[in-house]
Amino acid sequence: MNLVGILSLLVSSTFVYSTPLVFTALGGVYSENSGITNVGLEGIMTMGAFSSVVFNLTFASTFGKLTPWLGLLVGGVVGLLFSLLHAVATINFHADHVISGTVLNLMAPPLGVFLVKAIYDKGQTENITQSFGYFSFPGLADIPVIGPILFKNTSAPAWVAIIVSIILWWVLYKTRFGLRLRACGENPQAADTMGVNVYGMRYAGVLISGFLGGIGGAVFAQAISGNFSISTIVGQGFMALAAMIFGKWNPIGAMLASLFFGFAQSISIIGNQLPFFNHIPSVYMQIAPYVITIVILVLFFGKSVAPAADGQNYIKSK
Repeated sequence: MNLVGILSLLVSSTFVYSTPLVFTALGGVYSENSGITNVGLEGIMTMGAFSSVVFNLTFASTFGKLTPWLGLLVGGVVGLLFSLLHAVATINFHADHVISGTVLNLMAPPLGVFLVKAIYDKGQTENITQSFGYFSFPGLADIPVIGPILFKNTSAPAWVAIIVSIILWWVLYKTRFGLRLRACGENPQAADTMGVNVYGMRYAGVLISGFLGGIGGAVFAQAISGNFSISTIVGQGFMALAAMIFGKWNPIGAMLASLFFGFAQSISIIGNQLPFFNHIPSVYMQIAPYVITIVILVLFFGKSVAPAADGQNYIKSK
């Protein structure tokens, strides 16, 4: 395999495995910039994966190749509804944010398996027939060197995730909505004094995180796992949380960190096809993404500064 072939394989695989992390980490960015810590991203991804697979299996014959894209929207809506539990608990009832998010993580897998058992009378679903395959951009794929690496046999959802990251960065830092959202995460008392509806903005942050986390789970289920079981989403939500911290609560930073973690995951999958990596025992390659996640958190968590009021309950004064 020549250099272009190796780079093409690395980039395409990195895009596939990083896309779910990008969407989910972006959701975490918005939730925590509003002041609500969301460690329930894993559970939200699980429900997004479950709902997208059920939709895919049910409507594949109706919508054809459009099915996975519609599955993303279904997963996003279900993730949004599931995150509503976290929003009500933390905003209205002033529950501890970490405990509430942990409840989501503990609730989602058994709930998904229970519903699969109720619908299909088995512990996991069948494999979907309409999935996100590899996509080549017409024209761009023919560009010498760059084309085969970036635009040939690549992941279309990955490029959507990159575009969404840029848009969400602009919204967060260049719009009135983004300014108010960040104000609620930095100093909710001051924001309230200026007439900002702190509860409303925090609801917006959590629900956006639920929608994007649900999309992340739907991408993973329809591009990587191909079905839903209790082990479909295992650790991806926590990787996305680490990517958000590594990216310093910034959409672009979270996207770049997610690409890094996606690269680590892809190496564990395609390492036996690459020079040097094919000599490393497979068990080390499989645990590498999780070890890298821990190392990154240890090295950068103390250096990353979260929004000042992140994780703090706000009680509106009368």
